[in-house]
Amino acid sequence: MPTGVHLRDARQQLFDAAERVLLRDGPNGLTSRAVTDEAACAKGVLHRHFTDFDAFLVELVLDRAAQLETQAHALHETVGTGTVADNLTSALTTLFGPVPVAIIPLITFRDELRARLRQARPGGGIAILAQVSTAVSAYLADERAMGRISADADIDSLTLSLVGGGHLLFADRDPGPPTTATVHKLVTTVLADVVQRRPR
Repeated sequence: MPTGVHLRDARQQLFDAAERVLLRDGPNGLTSRAVTDEAACAKGVLHRHFTDFDAFLVELVLDRAAQLETQAHALHETVGTGTVADNLTSALTTLFGPVPVAIIPLITFRDELRARLRQARPGGGIAILAQVSTAVSAYLADERAMGRISADADIDSLTLSLVGGGHLLFADRDPGPPTTATVHKLVTTVLADVVQRRPR
């Protein structure tokens, strides 16, 4: 691999390369060598920008977690429109896209990464899941305030059920992501007792 390759935005190109490796080879295939090979640059490029590989992974996770803020905002914009179940079905399908789902096991199995994420951001030990939970919880609270979810609904429990169940549905990537109907069934089951039905 040539050592003189100039990367205009080295950090972003390394992040993008890591994402491709992660999606193709999984967490076990994500090494510093695999990343720099994928980015077509010398291994030293990564270490010029990051103190070590775990520091690189922390920044990768935080960068991808920040991208979920856009999807969280889109969910917030649906408050009071359509149906609660349809809005959450769409949001879970987006929030648990291929990249977030691939990053979660990376965090789970790398103790050092998890420890550094906690230092970088309060409650950030399991980033991605934290972002999804925050988005879903805020949405449910807003819908409850609008009266579309019953006033006594336990937002924390609903969020845990939706995010935990959603993650389980999307975590098995081999047969491909779950169908919209499967996700919708999960959502409607979780919300069955709290969604306010309009009188006929």
